[in-house]
Amino acid sequence: MMAPAQPEVWLRGPLPGVPPLLQPIAHALLQAREELSAALHEFPDALLPARPAGVASVGFHLRHLSGVLDRMQTYARAQPLNEAQLAYLAAEHNGPTPPESTAVLLGRFSAAVEQLLGLLRATPERTLPDFRPVGRQALPSTLIGLLVHAAEHTTRHVGQLLVTARVVQAGLR
Repeated sequence: MMAPAQPEVWLRGPLPGVPPLLQPIAHALLQAREELSAALHEFPDALLPARPAGVASVGFHLRHLSGVLDRMQTYARAQPLNEAQLAYLAAEHNGPTPPESTAVLLGRFSAAVEQLLGLLRATPERTLPDFRPVGRQALPSTLIGLLVHAAEHTTRHVGQLLVTARVVQAGLR
């Protein structure tokens, strides 16, 4: 017997330890993680690089999601990206690096979500308007701007990924 469906994450109540103003960000990230896990639990690894109609692949989206969350945390701490982060950014676009599987990529994304949740829990609300430079050009943002961007960027890529995954899997039938 199947368990009854739960409401979306934002309708399950506040998350322990997350400041009230940051709850929507945490909810969005957890919803994205749940949707990806459900949609990709049997996704064939061989389809990770597929690019129907030239759109970004499922593998790219999964790599990018983890990378963006990592980079936004670095900027939130008012730090520049390190060499490993810059190398990961370059690899996001260059395709998979063996051994890479759907399970590994989902695990990496899940870990990035957990790290960002930790940052949210440790963020005093009074610091949300604080200036944060972004990128090599030190473009202006705020702590809340970075955190909201992490959530909205994640949800945008999850939507694209879910459509791409359905299209490439439909090609198998």
